[in-house]
Amino acid sequence: MSDWDVIVIGAGAAGMFAAIEAGRRGRRVLLIDHAKAPGEKIRISGGGRCNFTNIHAGPGNFLSANPRFAVSALKRFTARDFLARVEAHGIAWHEKTLGQLFCDGSAREIVTMLTGGLAEAGVTLRLGTPVEAVGRDGDFVVQAGGAQRAQSLVIATGGKSIPKMGATGFGYDIARQFGLGLVETRPGLVPLTFAEQELAPMKALAGVSVQGVAASGKARFEEAVLFTHRGLSGPAILQVSSFWREGGEITLSLAPGHDVFAELKAQKAAAGRQAPQTALARLLPKALAQHLVAGLTGNLADLSDKRLRTLAEAVNAWRLRPVGSEGYRTAEVTLGGVDTAGLDSRTLAARAVPGLHFIGEVVDVTGWLGGYNFQWAWSSGWAAGQVA
Repeated sequence: MSDWDVIVIGAGAAGMFAAIEAGRRGRRVLLIDHAKAPGEKIRISGGGRCNFTNIHAGPGNFLSANPRFAVSALKRFTARDFLARVEAHGIAWHEKTLGQLFCDGSAREIVTMLTGGLAEAGVTLRLGTPVEAVGRDGDFVVQAGGAQRAQSLVIATGGKSIPKMGATGFGYDIARQFGLGLVETRPGLVPLTFAEQELAPMKALAGVSVQGVAASGKARFEEAVLFTHRGLSGPAILQVSSFWREGGEITLSLAPGHDVFAELKAQKAAAGRQAPQTALARLLPKALAQHLVAGLTGNLADLSDKRLRTLAEAVNAWRLRPVGSEGYRTAEVTLGGVDTAGLDSRTLAARAVPGLHFIGEVVDVTGWLGGYNFQWAWSSGWAAGQVA
């Protein structure tokens, strides 16, 4: 006889939610994690307030080799479904920009809601318990403080992002072991870095932030752009980093909604004796305006229309070529992962291995910045928990 009906490896957002759902069905559930505390990424997220979902979450907000894979889980357990649970636990929340929902208080309230849910569902939680090996002999056999046997196994080990919190590629190893394919992994939602020749003149801008648009290919995000001592960060950059590939360019628009050429020409006619950076400082932070006019001499009146257009393009069509990113160390998520071609979209089960499920970040489904990845954790965890 099996020791358990279900073993879940990984006590993060997806793993706890799957364990709760399975436990509610009367299943005997063991939840294992090598960490000393559950839900550590929840605890640190959103500046400690946890951006726990996005009210607009839908398949169009996710990257995957199969963009339709997430449809089933997202439709069957929605952002409003999770919000209902937050409200049922008396957790106060507020909406920020673009549908992002945060706790009014601490992110720990979400962790407490989930750990309470585990206890109510009768789930056994074992922390500080590394998994040494996983096998199968009819049952799944997990070596973790001794052999643990179960009919179903749920892998919720996350990706490689933020290794200082214990993130590893362990879930990918299990996928390979059972014959599942992988989509190449890379850091996502991560600051971008630049070669020294481009970075050197930008270093004086470290700490400057502006509401702008960052674009890579067809992807375009209008949020804050932050200049750092290593390159670029801020929400717009983190968003576009998931679409950028090495060797490619990004384009910045630092005064979106403004016809910069027309405004500079009007300034030239009205007050041509002012310096170009003075005119630009009406639209941009002073340091950024000074950076963009570097090399220009004379007053605004001295600049031809051609020079004004070039300056306008530097503001709203600034083309930059990053050399890389800050990597998994600071990446909020991991792009790629277990190939959805081998998974059932309704149950997150491996098609060729009955009873084996992969959920959350370990799967090749990655959300935009702004609560989308937590919603994928809830939705995929819920879907697996209904059947595991």
